[in-house]
Amino acid sequence: MKTHQTELNFSSPHRGTYNITDAIQKALLEADIQTGLCHIFIQHTSASLIITENADPSVREDIEYWMGKTVKDGDPHYRHNYEGDDDMSAHIRCMITDTSQTIPITAGRLNLGTWQGIFLYEHRTGRFDRKLVVTFQGS
Repeated sequence: MKTHQTELNFSSPHRGTYNITDAIQKALLEADIQTGLCHIFIQHTSASLIITENADPSVREDIEYWMGKTVKDGDPHYRHNYEGDDDMSAHIRCMITDTSQTIPITAGRLNLGTWQGIFLYEHRTGRFDRKLVVTFQGS
């Protein structure tokens, strides 16, 4: 069994979802693993990783609509607001999504479904640099 680990950096200009599937696939090609697992971990508490629809952007717009309705910025009951109205809401958004994803590798490719993509989901409203640790294991 072979293991390869790399760090990838992404800039998110504002709250939203950013398709990172191609960057992960490129890292997999460099790892030269044909069969195994890809594990992606984001090293942040106010951004997350989701696997969702990659063809119709209205799906991600609807996710953001639901999230904004469910987890409101600037709730006066939040005590943690050191970095602004989106501070605590970003932590909650992160908690109810995922900080990691695991995807099978088959024939040297991420074995995602036809309409699936891997997205960095930025929960803050400003510009941030985000770091991911990507680990590939297999043969």
